[in-house]
Amino acid sequence: MIKHDEELIALSDTYSAHNYHPLPVVIAHAEGAWMTDVEGRRYLDMLAGYSALNFGHRNERLIEAAKRQLDRVTLTSRAFHNDKFAPFCQQLADLCGMDMVLAMNTGAEAVETAVKTARKWGYEVKGVPDGRAKIVVATDNFHGRTTTIVSFSTDEEARRHFGPYTPGFEVLPYGDIETMRNVLEADPEIVAVLVEPIQGEAGVLVPPPGYLAEVRRVCTERNVLFIADEIQSGLGRTGRTFACEHEGVVPDMYVLGKALGGGVLPVSAVVSSREVLGVFKPGEHGSTFGGNPLACAVGLEVLAMLRTGEFQQRSAELGEHLHHELNTLVGGPVTAVRGRGLWAGVDIDPSHGTGRDVSRALMARGVLVKDTHGSTIRIAPPLVISKDDLDWGLEQLRAVLEA
Repeated sequence: MIKHDEELIALSDTYSAHNYHPLPVVIAHAEGAWMTDVEGRRYLDMLAGYSALNFGHRNERLIEAAKRQLDRVTLTSRAFHNDKFAPFCQQLADLCGMDMVLAMNTGAEAVETAVKTARKWGYEVKGVPDGRAKIVVATDNFHGRTTTIVSFSTDEEARRHFGPYTPGFEVLPYGDIETMRNVLEADPEIVAVLVEPIQGEAGVLVPPPGYLAEVRRVCTERNVLFIADEIQSGLGRTGRTFACEHEGVVPDMYVLGKALGGGVLPVSAVVSSREVLGVFKPGEHGSTFGGNPLACAVGLEVLAMLRTGEFQQRSAELGEHLHHELNTLVGGPVTAVRGRGLWAGVDIDPSHGTGRDVSRALMARGVLVKDTHGSTIRIAPPLVISKDDLDWGLEQLRAVLEA
C-alpha cells in the first residue's frame, strides 16, 4: 500500500483527468475540524469541503445514522417508495417553510432541476410562449459546471471550448438592483431570477444591503420566481439557517446541497411551493439515486441537528470573532475581508503573494484553505471548530502574511 504523498500525487496525475489543481497534500483520515495525511501530518481544515462539512468530518451522529441505514437498505430507485423518503421531504419542506421537495444528489443537478422547474412553471402557469422563457442570473456566479450552467457563467475558464451554449439566460451585474428592475419590467418572458445570496466561488461576495429584499419585491411585482442558490451559503454557514434570512427574505425556491449530505454523501434538493413544484408529472424529471434511503437517513439527521439552532448560533458567534480578527489585518497584508458567519473571503495584497502562495504557506504550517481568483483565499471551517483551534489557525495566517 502506498503511504507517501508524492507517490500518490504522481499516480493521481497519471490516471486522473487534470480538471482540478489541488494543494499537494493527501488526506487519509479526518475527524471534527482536523485532517491527517498519509504520512501522519495533521492539518486544521479551514475549508470544510466548500461547506459540505458544516458539521465536521465524521460527525458521530451522521456516521451512526449512515451505519444504521447501511444495515437496512441503501437504494430502491424511485420505482418504489422507501420509508425514509417521505419523512425527509416533509421535514426539509418544514425547515424551509415550503410545501414540496424534489430530491437530487449533487448541487449542479439541483440547479439544473431549478432551471427546468422555472421554465415549466413559466410555460404552464405564467403563460410564456413555449421556448421563449428567460432566466436572469448574476455576473461572477457559480452554480456548477454542467453544459447549461457554464452557458451563463462569466468565468471564461469555466466556459472556454464548451460551446455551443444553452440559450435562455440574461446575465446582469451582481448587486445592481436598478438594472434588474429595468430588465424585469421590460421583458414579460422572464420567468425567474437565480442568484446566490452570497457568492462563494467569486470570493465570498456579499451583495449591497437591501439587494435581496429588492430582488424579492421586484420578482413579486413582475410574477417572476426568485430562486436562491443556497448550496454553499445555506444550512448554518452564515449564522442563520439560510443566508436570505439576513434580509428577512423568503425566496420562491431554495436550491440546497453540500451540507445537506453532512459530508457523508451527496444530497441535494429543490424546495418550493406546491404551485411551482406541482408542475411536474411522472416521467418528466428524475434521478435513480435522488431520494435514496441512505441519503434520506443522513439528511434526516442533518435536519434534526439544524432544528436545534446550535450550529447556526456557533457560526454567528465564532463568525463575529473570525471577522473581527481578520479585519485587524486590513490595511496591511490584507486589502479586504468579506463574508458572514464562519465564512470569509480574504483579499491578499499582491506584494505578499498570490492566494495560491498563501494557501501553500499555510499548508506548511498545518492549515488548509483554498485560493480563488488569484489573490483571494476562502476561509470556511467546520461549524464545530473550537475557538482555540480557530484562533490557532488565524495565528498561522497572521504569521504567513507578516513573514
